[in-house]
Amino acid sequence: MPQPLSERQSLKAELAEIPRQIAAYWNELENGSPTRREQLEWMIQERERRLTDVRARLRAIKHES
Repeated sequence: MPQPLSERQSLKAELAEIPRQIAAYWNELENGSPTRREQLEWMIQERERRLTDVRARLRAIKHES
């Protein structure tokens, strides 16, 4: 059975994934249905906030070691 990821490994994986998610939401916002506009804008803002949180947590982990 594979070992669970450490917090740092999980955060690094999330850090790599979030920009892709934001880009996909922007792409859908620009090319998609106008009925989802508000939802997509909210999702982009939420992912941007999470990106800030992940970066801060990784900095904190780095300073803990």
